[in-house]
Amino acid sequence: MGDLSGNYDIRRFPAVSMGSAGYAEAETWARAVAFGFHDSVRTPEHVARSMATYEADGRIFTGAYQSGTVADSSLPAEVPVATFGTFRKTLNVGFGRMLETQMVTAVTVRTSHRRRGLLRRMMTEDLQAARDDGIAVAALTASEGSIYGRFGYGVASLERSVKVDTTSRFTMRHQATGSVEVADPKVLLEVAPKVFDRVHRHTPGSLGRQQWYWQLASGSLNREGKEDPAIKVALHYGPDGGIDGYVSYKFLGWEPAPVTVEVVDLVAATDHAYLELWQYLAAIDLVERVSWNEAPVDDPLAWALADPRCIDASDSRDMLWLRILDVPQALAARHYPSEGTLILEVGDPLGLTAGTFALEVQGGQAAVERVHAGAEPDLALDVSALSSIYLGGVCPVTLAAAGRIAERTKGAALKARQMFAVERATHCLTHF
Repeated sequence: MGDLSGNYDIRRFPAVSMGSAGYAEAETWARAVAFGFHDSVRTPEHVARSMATYEADGRIFTGAYQSGTVADSSLPAEVPVATFGTFRKTLNVGFGRMLETQMVTAVTVRTSHRRRGLLRRMMTEDLQAARDDGIAVAALTASEGSIYGRFGYGVASLERSVKVDTTSRFTMRHQATGSVEVADPKVLLEVAPKVFDRVHRHTPGSLGRQQWYWQLASGSLNREGKEDPAIKVALHYGPDGGIDGYVSYKFLGWEPAPVTVEVVDLVAATDHAYLELWQYLAAIDLVERVSWNEAPVDDPLAWALADPRCIDASDSRDMLWLRILDVPQALAARHYPSEGTLILEVGDPLGLTAGTFALEVQGGQAAVERVHAGAEPDLALDVSALSSIYLGGVCPVTLAAAGRIAERTKGAALKARQMFAVERATHCLTHF
């Protein structure tokens, strides 16, 4: 079927809180998103509280609306058949460098209106507008893994779920340097943003967090739109007495065995804080397991344990998807730990930033120039593959072995691995 997106009106408007002009339109859009993700019908209170956080984030809502006749008794024309949301936060691109990023979220297309070019139209127009506005990269987290590669996105970070045995098997080779104390969960409304900012600045792949995270971690607003009285919080104090980490968690009940505590949010600004928060979790009375669904793949915990088999981990899964919108701007924004020159031939399915580019690094700084199309590249790759290796979380040598990167100069993939390396493991703790 051809592109039928012309049969729809595309409208964009900001998120606003209850009582503001435009709230009814924004509320209807939010309900369409909930329908697309199979959420139960949200109460007006849930929508209002969520909308307040969206307004604080500066979200922009995009909706596709039927412009012709609407079928009798079906949802009315003011309910969008497709949704697309964006907001902007900073992305840590390694060595503490921050890059403003277009964050894409809430992408839905109603089943009865698919294959009409709506997603392509919304995505293409948004990415072009972001690029025109000087934004070099876009990011999203995907509910399905087969959709976004065709728009130039590539997997840039991974995560996994862990179940940690905290019975007598749990013994850590670590001498505590700080302390952990239980706190009222609501203190995280003030404390969590400050701690996360420290983590954000030293973690490659980290994205700035939306307001909803502080509500979730503090138990102020759960995924069902209510307060969560089950939330408990512990704070880590470093040797100087300052708070440098926290864990938000909840007890899952006495059945079934093993008795489990679930981590809601674990944020540690130092290596000591991370290990000592785990020591605290493992010491909770009457609990035999701690689970966490957003654990890093390259996890120091496994190497600190006397018995690393205490960790039962899922396979790694994609977390952050990145899409470079402007190759010279994105490459020049990074710090590089290894010097050298690479000629990159970059393809782009949307035509935003295709071309052949010379990346020359001296003293960690990059100079990027577009070169003539006939220049022989060292590596030929799609923008999705370049986006994957950009944060150092995906190995160029592996992508070359998979056929995603064509190595035209022998050893160029290894050279790219060395140049695109980052100072510590890439990890993103922000879902959106």
